[in-house]
Amino acid sequence: MIGTVDNLNSTGTISGYFLDANDVYHGYTRTPDGTISQLDDPEAGTGPQQGTEFSGINDAGMITGVYIDSNTVFHGFIFVNGTFTNFDAPGAGTGSNEGTLAENINEFGAITGQYVDSVDVNHGFLRTPDGVISTFDAPGGGTGSGQGTVPSCNNAANAITGWYLDSNNTWHGFLRAPPPRPQATPRPRPTPHPRPTS
Repeated sequence: MIGTVDNLNSTGTISGYFLDANDVYHGYTRTPDGTISQLDDPEAGTGPQQGTEFSGINDAGMITGVYIDSNTVFHGFIFVNGTFTNFDAPGAGTGSNEGTLAENINEFGAITGQYVDSVDVNHGFLRTPDGVISTFDAPGGGTGSGQGTVPSCNNAANAITGWYLDSNNTWHGFLRAPPPRPQATPRPRPTPHPRPTS
């Protein structure tokens, strides 16, 4: 059995995944008192190189990661209060070793990661806490098989960092600025009443 530790939140809870004797992946958490709990997405496959992988946990205990289905397609999920909510980025491929791979979750529940399209090119995505998914590519990212954009982390403001592989198969890092905050619409000022004349 092989295990990984993928993330640690400020309360001391660890998330990760392990590979069992049948080469199936399982997610787990370890609380500060040493209690280890195995967790599996209900839609995950049970064959070799399939299953559930935890990749991020925030201070509220929300977990994100990847499940690999019975066709070896990747899908993202968020696990909150005992419930898995699964999602796929727009444009994600549906073939073997394609799909959506969630990498990190910030303190508000926004998730970033990559998706692999139908021609095996990588692209970035950001999923907001209300489930809206936007996609992006780092400037200079290649468009050949195995190339493209791979986000790894988003902060509270949703600035995103990661790496990309260009058309010459050279690695580069990137930082994506946070999206602009919506501006409040100013309230119209009431029309002042005319002063009485004497």
